[in-house]
Amino acid sequence: MRVDRHAPTLKPNALGVLGILFFVLSGQAPLTGIAGAAPISIALGNGSGTPAAYVLAGAVILLFSVGFVAMGRHVVDAGAFYTYIGAGLGRSAGAGSAGVALFAYCVIQAAMYGLYGSIVAGLLADRAGVDLPWWVYTLVTMAVVQALGAAGIEMGARVLAVFVLAEFGVLLVFGVVTLLKGGGPEGLGAADSFSASAALEGAPGVAVMFAVASMFGFEATAIYGEEAREPKRTVPRATYLSVVVVTGFFALTSWMLISSYGASAAPGAAGTALESGDSAAFVFAPMAELFGGWVDDVLPVLLATSLFAGILTFHNSANRYLFSLGRDGQLPGVLCRLNARRSPWAAGCVQSAAAVLLVVPFAVAGKDPVLTLFSWFSGLAVLAMMLLYLLTSVSVVVYFRRRRVDRRAWNTVIAPVLGAVGLAGAIWLILANFTTLIGGDAGTAVWLGVSVPVVLGVGVVNERVRRGRKQ
Repeated sequence: MRVDRHAPTLKPNALGVLGILFFVLSGQAPLTGIAGAAPISIALGNGSGTPAAYVLAGAVILLFSVGFVAMGRHVVDAGAFYTYIGAGLGRSAGAGSAGVALFAYCVIQAAMYGLYGSIVAGLLADRAGVDLPWWVYTLVTMAVVQALGAAGIEMGARVLAVFVLAEFGVLLVFGVVTLLKGGGPEGLGAADSFSASAALEGAPGVAVMFAVASMFGFEATAIYGEEAREPKRTVPRATYLSVVVVTGFFALTSWMLISSYGASAAPGAAGTALESGDSAAFVFAPMAELFGGWVDDVLPVLLATSLFAGILTFHNSANRYLFSLGRDGQLPGVLCRLNARRSPWAAGCVQSAAAVLLVVPFAVAGKDPVLTLFSWFSGLAVLAMMLLYLLTSVSVVVYFRRRRVDRRAWNTVIAPVLGAVGLAGAIWLILANFTTLIGGDAGTAVWLGVSVPVVLGVGVVNERVRRGRKQ
């Protein structure tokens, strides 16, 4: 799907490798992923073998990335999955995938708004005596995110760089210092975390499921291809770098957390933290012991900024999907309108409105923003995104078999097929453990899970009807 030379385009040469990398890392919210997912994986998954699950998930995503990058050399568009899947599997499949991608980015952003609002409300109540409902802070932040999104992609990258470096730096220093000290009471315990027996202990499917969920957002490298400097070089570098960095980061940090407790004691400590309702305590406690009590004051703030960075990233990602769909005629052309900074402000307004529509019903109903809004929608987004990864892998193979513009077997057939097999396995694990992932009941899991293929089907049917009217 080529962009017409007269059609509006996003600002070129605005982002380099590091700028794109910050968008990816902020979308994955490292501190949120470690404080939220790692304790669950350790307590309910494969215990001290959780770091191996991150390595396995990273390997699957890396295989997927090979074909993803190969496709990106020939298709550069802000629609990413929409254009990639459409190029290989046809416009109807592309339109359906666009709906799923928008759905995924909007619900994950809404999920993060729920957790963000709860954390900020708690922080201000404890430290400033300001007791306001969580949704007040969420709505105010929506306005801030809309303003930053309209200010241009460079401004967003600068803001994200500050937040990402702060949270990433604290966790990385903890990991490196603990590693250099030789670990905790039982040593480093490399075999306890990375051996085959450790990886298969307990319920490895749960651990792999949460590890895959932690990789969510790396595909943003392609979304910003139109705004990247030398996209055919920048996007591949940013993609591979982001996958390697994120995999190494989560594997190292989870390993050192386990080591700080001792491989035999870590699962019990994680379980205790979960039972208390404060899973982050499992992460914060060893860091406070290593660095001092100030960590207990700083980390909750960094957790809030981590979520803010992720929210801004997914706002920008959804913007660019709406812009691309408007430019290609799938949605009203008004979504193509750019402001003076060549930022898709009209698409941003629509995305912000969608966030309001997703979040407000939970506030009106008085639902817990963490146990419902965050838990339900984050699990739903992971399922939707895994489906897009799988469809993209299949599309890569089909595209290069038809066009023969790249004859490298590893890049266009072998790696994408292996990645597709791994992704199919990940989807099976997610569905088998979906109730655990969303923290809800079976009934809630069913209707949330069904919504993904429904969105895909609606997009396919809508595209076919639209084409039929044109004929």
